[in-house]
Amino acid sequence: MTQSAAPARARWAIGPAAVTIGVFVIALWVIEVVDTLMFNRLDREGIEPWRPDGVWGVLWAPLLHAGWPHLVANTVPALVLGFLALAVDYRRGLAATAVIWLGGGAAVWLTGGPGTVHLGASGLIFGWLTYVILRGLFNRRIGQILIGVVVAALYGALLWGVLPGQVGVSWQSHLFGAIAGALAAVWLRERRA
Repeated sequence: MTQSAAPARARWAIGPAAVTIGVFVIALWVIEVVDTLMFNRLDREGIEPWRPDGVWGVLWAPLLHAGWPHLVANTVPALVLGFLALAVDYRRGLAATAVIWLGGGAAVWLTGGPGTVHLGASGLIFGWLTYVILRGLFNRRIGQILIGVVVAALYGALLWGVLPGQVGVSWQSHLFGAIAGALAAVWLRERRA
């Protein structure tokens, strides 16, 4: 008698997700303390579009913030959305984070205005938002779809931030983070036999 292989099931990882995102957010606060003590010199390490040395900002930008109000505004969404991205399927959540971090950042480097510096975790936040909203649809998992619906109801209004409008806010980071999160939901979906 033969049996067909069952599709891979998502593995909940609440503990590792909580620890990972908690350490990440604590690191953001420690980095902002160091930046404040250095008179905000670290902020120059963000993404500087079209500058060859500015591409290194893709690696550093999500870790840097333009002052305490910027970091405070990003803290709760990073905790909630980062946790939800990782908790349902930790490995896929980490892979999605890499896609959002690197893909979204590279797109900002290619499209941002000359002479600007883009920094902050909001690109990640927008990416996690779209990833969590769409993941369940592509995986066809009712629990993930329900999580996506609740997240869309609570945080969906943030998606207006992908449009240009507020001076000093990197709508490019928001837009390309959200696009990278959507792409991650597609690319990292569960494969079925």
